[in-house]
Amino acid sequence: MRGRRAQQVDRRPRPGAEAGTGPRQSSVTAAATGSWLLRGNDDRLAVFALSEGGVHRWTETSAGGGRWGGPHLFPVDGLTGLTVGQGANRYVHLLGRRESRPDGGAAKVDLVYAVQYQSGRTLGEWRSLGNPFRDPKDGATLGEPAVGVDGQGTVHVFVSGAPGGIMLRRESRSGAWEAWKDLRGGAVAGRLTAAANSAGLVELLAPGNRSVMRWVQTEQGADLRRAQDLTPAPAPGSAALLETAPGVFTAYWSEWSGTGVYAQRPGEWAFPVGGAPGEGPLATLRATLDGYDCTVLAHRGRTGTAVIGVCGTGGEAEGLWWTDTGVACLGTPALALDGRGRVVVAVVTGDGNVLVNRQRPEPGLTLSDWHPLPVG
Repeated sequence: MRGRRAQQVDRRPRPGAEAGTGPRQSSVTAAATGSWLLRGNDDRLAVFALSEGGVHRWTETSAGGGRWGGPHLFPVDGLTGLTVGQGANRYVHLLGRRESRPDGGAAKVDLVYAVQYQSGRTLGEWRSLGNPFRDPKDGATLGEPAVGVDGQGTVHVFVSGAPGGIMLRRESRSGAWEAWKDLRGGAVAGRLTAAANSAGLVELLAPGNRSVMRWVQTEQGADLRRAQDLTPAPAPGSAALLETAPGVFTAYWSEWSGTGVYAQRPGEWAFPVGGAPGEGPLATLRATLDGYDCTVLAHRGRTGTAVIGVCGTGGEAEGLWWTDTGVACLGTPALALDGRGRVVVAVVTGDGNVLVNRQRPEPGLTLSDWHPLPVG
């Protein structure tokens, strides 16, 4: 990286693409959580977004080519949230929180699950994973799920609710789903986050009222165990994970009183890295910039715009270069590397469009114009 040239962002959306002002409308209602911009098994990127009537997906027509096909709608009624995850085999796992009101009565809440095995192909059948809370009042408080896929391809689904603690449901080796298991823990404040490292071991972060609770898997197929909490206290739902050394996650979260983002690795103290995040989690990515291994973070800032930060991987204590893109977004921006190794950023705008920005072939992280994805 080269000083402040490590990150430059063109703040000019293409005509008609500014949040809330574009003439083109889509039915996207929210950004998903997790890795909602990701690369498939043929190196083409795909975008998944929560939409009226289900899930919309866009897919690159060629790896890194910049053109997109879609949107394709995968219908499922009653979704109030969507989480997207991916395993080492690049299968895409979609988890939705669903509400229905049979006969106009009390809300019935469950989780639904579907898989995309190949880029651009249709999803597998949506299946219900139920609700771990049997009491209807408790069941209605079910939070949005988090998903982690271990090195054996086993899907781990984590949720929380008003009764407190974390509930886990995972696939068995036969492909059947095991019963819900209580991981315990205290009250959860906002969304969970889960990921698997390069050794195939799953880790879970759960922002609490006073700390970020943490669970780790120490060997393939083992149960997750409670690890040391992370402090200072987090803003609700703000935690994120990124593998910054082989088998080692760095945790990132926003401090609750608004002092900015914190980072922590196992065995080290937490340290501030700046930024001015608003609500929601951070997106994380490792990328090679100017030949350097770098960490890229993104979040929705306090003014509602997408904010991006860059530092050398493992060098967060020296500070990040933060840049406000000036583009308003709903939820957390998404980050990914395309098939040519370039950083790509995606946001959902206030008028229901999805904008994508791609790294220019210039020093550092220099982004180009924002391009709206096609509208169906």
